[in-house]
Amino acid sequence: MAWQIKFSSIRFFAGLLAAVCLLNAGGVRAQQAAVGPSFATGKAASEAEFIAAADEVLSKMSEITGLKLRTPLKKSLRSREEIRAYVIKQMNEEKTLAERYAGARSAEAFGLIPKGFDLDAFIVNVLTEQVEGLYDPKAREFYIADWSPLSEQRMVMAHELTHALEDQHFQIEAWLKAARPNDDAELARDAVLEGSAMVAMIDYLMLGTGRSLRDLPEFDPSMLIGDLGSTPTLQNAPPFLKDTLIFPYLGGLTFSAAILKDSGWSGLPGLFEKPPVSSQQILHPGLYRSGRSSQSVALPSLEKLLGNNWSLLDENVMGEFGWKEVLKQFLDDTRAKSLAASWAGDRYALYEERNSKRMVLVIFRRPNLFSFDTPEGGVFLYCFGVECMTMEGTTRKVFDGLTKAIEWPMAPQPTQRLEPAARAKTAMIFGFAESNLAAGEVVLSPHFLQSQGI
Repeated sequence: MAWQIKFSSIRFFAGLLAAVCLLNAGGVRAQQAAVGPSFATGKAASEAEFIAAADEVLSKMSEITGLKLRTPLKKSLRSREEIRAYVIKQMNEEKTLAERYAGARSAEAFGLIPKGFDLDAFIVNVLTEQVEGLYDPKAREFYIADWSPLSEQRMVMAHELTHALEDQHFQIEAWLKAARPNDDAELARDAVLEGSAMVAMIDYLMLGTGRSLRDLPEFDPSMLIGDLGSTPTLQNAPPFLKDTLIFPYLGGLTFSAAILKDSGWSGLPGLFEKPPVSSQQILHPGLYRSGRSSQSVALPSLEKLLGNNWSLLDENVMGEFGWKEVLKQFLDDTRAKSLAASWAGDRYALYEERNSKRMVLVIFRRPNLFSFDTPEGGVFLYCFGVECMTMEGTTRKVFDGLTKAIEWPMAPQPTQRLEPAARAKTAMIFGFAESNLAAGEVVLSPHFLQSQGI
């Protein structure tokens, strides 16, 4: 789905500092004296002071990551107005107006943003509010906000200058776009970029302590973000947009830390040579290690069936992250995560009627098993090819026996079945689909309802 949003460094660094202080039990104080000379703490830091600080941090990041600086790096201070202009320019270059419209309509169709939500304005406003610094791979230049005190900029520098070093070695823009047109695969690569820079930033913060992120105990990465919702634009943003903002950073941090734990930074080139292919591999690093990936799914064109006034607006892959966001509209976070983890491939297509702007949404998702428990026994619906079979009031063992007897492939094992208490929430999902169908706006494929395990 063309709704993935690319963000630069955002203001969770205060949360990061507090979290690492807790995990490192005071070792950060030694690092503060070790990372370089003290500069002006106010906003009036000079250009020369900024460049000196950036050069010092760049040298440290090269030492940490093992990535050598191959060519000199341009650096400059930018005002809030200049950052805003850059964000608008980048947004227009990244996606055409038609592509951004299609992405917003897809998000509407899945219920992820309200109808008519101004996604372009949201992106510009939240980036202008949140960005403290960024690396521009097109210009190969590092920008940092001139309104931020230099004393608070070093972690931003550590993160963004890691991107600059990665770009000189791996050409990050071309590498990121190589995943297209699969949006889920592109999101996975973005998580590698942001996650590896997060790991590097934490290692920078711990310089002088004799430790690195590899030495810290496992912790909940959400403790790093602070209160993002307190900013004006994010405070009232749909939950999906907040999650999309954070996922490449925190999901990417967890993934990168897991993959680099054994190899250290010498394993970083391997992530670029063999990148993860889905958000599922980011969420479950063991799947990346094992090389397990989903099968591709193809959908036939419906334009001839729908008529001349209909056109294909968007077609892509949701992935586990996307399905988790859809399910969170109806289920609690734990259950949504568990059910989304059964993802084994999907594809959706969104069609729009030119005059009325009505939409038809077609979804195919694997696995193709729908089951839940009742007081009278299990209920199973399994589809294979063009045929489906159902069983009620029995056990999975009996159901598997029938599957074997009719010589069908064994149905996938569900990761979790809903208990009877969850049936009310299940009904909400069916109600959502039926009400949209009655309104003639959205049609959800039976495969969607059959495959959610709900």
